[in-house]
Amino acid sequence: MASGDGAPAGRFWPLVGGILVADVATKYWAERALVPMHVPHDVLGDVVRFTLLYNPGAAFGLYLGSASRWIFMALTVVAAVIIVRMYRQTRGDDWPRVVALAMILAGAIGNLIDRIRSERGVVDFIDIGIGDARWPTFNVADIGVSCGALLLAWVLWREDRALAAAQAAAAPGGSSPAAS
Repeated sequence: MASGDGAPAGRFWPLVGGILVADVATKYWAERALVPMHVPHDVLGDVVRFTLLYNPGAAFGLYLGSASRWIFMALTVVAAVIIVRMYRQTRGDDWPRVVALAMILAGAIGNLIDRIRSERGVVDFIDIGIGDARWPTFNVADIGVSCGALLLAWVLWREDRALAAAQAAAAPGGSSPAAS
């Protein structure tokens, strides 16, 4: 267990802190350097731009009305508790899982900070696309949550396959893991 041997804690919490600092710092910069809002600043032509906006909803503009801020804050706290519990149950040598959970937690906390500090919503500024075909604007926290979730999905898929192979091998007349 991660909490028992302490090894991942030496990497988990610094990774959470590093991503969180990067998120807060870039949002601080964006709010000062990218004014006025909704005005694109080309970084790599029109493909990568920085455009300041505030998202009162969640990913991809999901908005639940005037209660969105409070609903998403509550959901974030619940998700953070679940992520920390998953981390505590993680083996010390399972670095991909540790990294995935740290990325998700840092991103969730980063966006939670925005929701707590302002009714305007989460600071978003990374704007990618071509012409009018644009991905929803995002931030460093969103990158952490998205990449962490993809990595965690891969980790859990890998664990599921390993468990299924072990069960098949242990069953009477079971096949070897290489056969599947």
